[in-house]
Amino acid sequence: MKRLVFATGNMGKMREIREIMDGSGYEILSMKEAGVDPEIVEDGTTFEENAIIKARAVHALLPDSIVLADDSGLVVDALNGEPGIYSARYLGEDTPYTVKNNEIIKRLEGVPDEKRTARFVCAIAAVLPDGTEKVVRETVEGRIGYEEKGEHGFGYDPIFYCPEIGCTTGEIPELEKNKISHRGKALRKMRTELFD
Repeated sequence: MKRLVFATGNMGKMREIREIMDGSGYEILSMKEAGVDPEIVEDGTTFEENAIIKARAVHALLPDSIVLADDSGLVVDALNGEPGIYSARYLGEDTPYTVKNNEIIKRLEGVPDEKRTARFVCAIAAVLPDGTEKVVRETVEGRIGYEEKGEHGFGYDPIFYCPEIGCTTGEIPELEKNKISHRGKALRKMRTELFD
């Protein structure tokens, strides 16, 4: 069976990918399941550049597979786009998200609702067996709340208020979040690019 390999070890991401890519006729594997785990230096300056760096690195080891990779993060307008491409490494590699979330809330102290605009961004890159490269980008718009809310999701979800759903993305179950999430939207767009 033809293989589609996603450059991640995150099993939460893999669940979402398998759900969206289901019926594509491809075996869907994480890079670890495919037997590779390269050291990847993400030194791009945009989400798109980092996604393509990851996809190329894994494709070099698995040239017969379609390789997908994503780079995503939170962009806060009042903080000049921070944490942006550094979302995972913001305030240090192993800093808990509660600390990161509270730091963002603190930095936005006194900033009114209409200026607390933010978005989750996800870029997904694909490298095909023939070397063709494709990149898509999707976002979900919202604003930064005043405190952490919700036990669902991970990362910045508890402080990201989404007007579309009337609560934070930390307050809705994963399946519902996948319908509106930046990664869900980008994966569906990439599926269309690749298979439809």
